[in-house]
Parts: sequence; C-alpha cells; structure tokens
Amino acid sequence: MMSMHLYPVTKTLPDAGAYSVRVNGIPAELDTARVSAMPFNRRWPGHQRSMDQSELASMLSFAADEPVTVEVTPLLPFDTAVIRPASMGIIPEICNGKIVFTVEKPGYFTLEPFGRHNALHIFADPMPRYDTDPKDENVIYYGPGEHDAGLITLHSGQTLFIDEGAVVYACVEAIDAENIRILGRGILDNRKNVEEILFEANEENNSAAVNNAYRRHTVQLEYCTGITIDGITIRDSLVYNIRPVGCKDLHIKNVKILGCWRYNSDGIDMHNCENVRIEDCFLRTFDDSICIKGFDCYYEGDVEAAVKAAMYRNGKAYDVFRNVLVRNCVIWNDWGKCLEIGAETRAEEICDVVFENCDIIHLTGPALDCMNVDYADAHDITWRDIRIELDDVIPQPMLQNTDKDTFRQQDPDFVPPMICAQVVYHPEYSAGGNRRGRNQDLLFENIAVFGRQKMIFSFCGYSDEASTSDIVIRGFTVNGAPLSRDGYTIEADEYCRNIQVILHD
Repeated sequence: MMSMHLYPVTKTLPDAGAYSVRVNGIPAELDTARVSAMPFNRRWPGHQRSMDQSELASMLSFAADEPVTVEVTPLLPFDTAVIRPASMGIIPEICNGKIVFTVEKPGYFTLEPFGRHNALHIFADPMPRYDTDPKDENVIYYGPGEHDAGLITLHSGQTLFIDEGAVVYACVEAIDAENIRILGRGILDNRKNVEEILFEANEENNSAAVNNAYRRHTVQLEYCTGITIDGITIRDSLVYNIRPVGCKDLHIKNVKILGCWRYNSDGIDMHNCENVRIEDCFLRTFDDSICIKGFDCYYEGDVEAAVKAAMYRNGKAYDVFRNVLVRNCVIWNDWGKCLEIGAETRAEEICDVVFENCDIIHLTGPALDCMNVDYADAHDITWRDIRIELDDVIPQPMLQNTDKDTFRQQDPDFVPPMICAQVVYHPEYSAGGNRRGRNQDLLFENIAVFGRQKMIFSFCGYSDEASTSDIVIRGFTVNGAPLSRDGYTIEADEYCRNIQVILHD
C-alpha cells in the first residue's frame, strides 16, 4: 500500500515566516533551523559569531513511498523558483503566487525562490522500517516533545532511538563500543551545548583560538565497531556534527545536517577509520562538509606522543584510513571545503576512498580537495560523477579579525578551485610536525559544473619526496559541454608531476 506521512513538528525556534505549504493537499507545519547568512568567520571561542551573521531557514520533513504533490506559497515577493540539486529533475511550476511540483521518490533538496537566502529545505525520507522496540532494555527511546538529555553515552549493543516529533538536546558519545545504533526521524539538537572557556582570547591574542576552550562534538564515537546512524536530523552543532575516531564498519544514511552557523561546525569528519559507508545524506555546514582525516593535533603537551598513544591503543593499530564510500549525498557548504581529504593527515596511509554521485548545490571554498598537512601517503582516491552548481555571485569567505569588521563581497567574479590537491606545512594544523606525506593516484572523473566562472585546478607539493603526482582529470564538463582548453586555469609548482587533464574537444 502506497503512503505519505508528515512528521509532527515540535516548535522550538520562531517560524522563519517565509512559506505556507501543503503536501498532497494537507497543510504541513514547517520546522526551523538557524543557518549562516554569510561566509564571515570569527574563530575564537568566547566570541561566538553574532546573530546578525545568521538567519532562520524553514524545513519540511515527511516520508513517502509514492509520488507526492507539494504546493508552496511564499509569503515574500518572488518571481522565480529554483530546486537544487537540478539532478533530481524536479521542475516547479509558478501559478497564482504558488509554486507547485511533484516529488516522485525520496530525496533531499532545496526550493529557492530568493537565491541562497530564505531557502526551504525539503527532506523527503523513505518510509521508516526500524526493527526497534522502544521498551527493549537496550533501547534509549525519546518520543515526541522536548527532552533535555545532556550527555547520552552508548554502550555495546545499545540503540538510541529519536522518534519523529522528538527534539533531544544532547551530545552523544560512545567509546570502545560494538554494535551501536542511532536511529529515528527526530531531531538531535545541540544548541544548548556551549564552549567552556579556559582562558580569554580576543582579536589581539587569538592565534591559538581553538585551544582556549573545551568544546564537545555532537556525536563523538571513539574506537567503536559496527555503528549505524540512520534517519535523524542533527541541528545547531557547536563543533563537528559526527566525529568518528578509530572506528570500523560505520554506516551513515538518510541523515540530515542543518542549522550549522557557529564556526567550525563541520558535518562528518572522521579520523583513521576503516570500512565506512555514507549515503543518501544532506549536509548544510559552516565549515567542511565530509572529511577523511588522520589524527589531528589538538592535544595538550607533547602532540607527537599524544597522537602515537591514540594511534596504537590497547594493542591495536589505528594508523591507516581505508575503504570509504561516500555516495548520493547533497552538500551545501557555507564555509570551508565540500568533499575533502585532510587537512590533518596523521596516518601512515589514507587510501581506497571513493566519493561518487554527489551534488554540491552551494559552496564558498574548494569543492573537491586533498589537503595533506602531515605525513599520510594519500593514494587511490576517486571523485566520480559529482555535480557542482555555482551561484552567479559566489559569496567570498572572510575572516573577522576584530569586532569592527563587517562582511563585504570583495570580488563579484570570485571562484574557489573546483579541484585542489596539496602537500603543505600548516603552522596550526601541522602542529610543528616535520614529516610530510604525499598525494598520488587521485582520479577526478565525470565532474559536471554549472556556472559562469572559469575553472581553477590547484596543486602543490612540498618537496621531491613529498609530492603531488599522478593526477587524472577526465570527463569534466561545464554547463553540459566538455571542458575546453581555455576554460580552466591550472596551478602547479615544481613538486607536482604527471597531472593530466584529458579533454574531449
């Protein structure tokens, strides 16, 4: 039997006041998230971004296994309507002040009558099929309504179930656990998570800004095996939304990440994991969206000793990151990088990684990136069948260094690199380490860009040994046509070798 189900909404934020919506003729209540309004970043805890750098955005959530008709009435003047990603093939019709379209299958997308601002985020889930009993002693269950849970710790064999209509204010952690799950169609809300300031920092003494506070990630998983995260929405993270460290057999699907406006609110950042699958997710982040990392350098005292202790723990080695598949995801990046290796790369190898069939619908920084600031041998990494939609004017990222700084568009023709691979020393991220890695055997295949800007491909190495080499770019198109010889600029230094851009003109 075919069906459609609107999720109940527990309102915890003011309505964005931009839309009235019906789904199959049924009035639909919209939820709200706070998002970044501009790529303006102030990095020092205790001086969080101000509210005037953010805005409220609407979201519509439902599940269906049949085509549904959505009728949207914008409450502000408009004269156009764009649905992203374009690859969904949804063509809206405008009639008598309404926008009407049909959603044929599950998917996550945005309706944009006003450009980047006041977008309606639409999450059309597949119908849920969870084999979970809320009364099971191994299930931590939250039903409709608000729940101030604080810190939720999962142990082996446990399931956290956040049901539709539930808003759970919490961080979630698991350490040395096996067979754990985070499920449901409710919201894991992190807005009550604030930094603990360790010492004051301001615009005069903020060179080590991220170290002047203790900040907890929304979902922190350490040395766990057999993890499933399915269906939930994560909203308003303080730092990373999902951060697995030394984990194995991780599956993330149908997760929606939204409401990232505080700095450093990355999407899914992973460190030295194995056997990872991320699919059918939506991420709108204010910093990097999906990152494959080695261990990072944010440790007290001797960084090298701390990394070694984390990398070789309890008789097991966590010194490689391998076997990753990221597919069928939609990325809206308000600051940072979209599909990335790095920047921190404290691993012996990062390899066998595939990003495929993903849509990047907005960006402000590099789209496809391998930034190797430590010592990993990063190799056999593929970006394939990626579609990138560029704004006519891409907001240009700025750092806010003083309270008096204001955001301004510096260059109306600004465009970040679509492809970037570097081996570099970074004064903060490398943490003084003197080992450098290398990038090799990177494939960028069937990348489709839509926009007016000229393409930039950027590469660099560090030395003859710490080089960037054996890069292949093929099947690259711009606005549906093969990339032309005068349609791109390539930047490469003397430590780059065998970079091929294969054209078909």
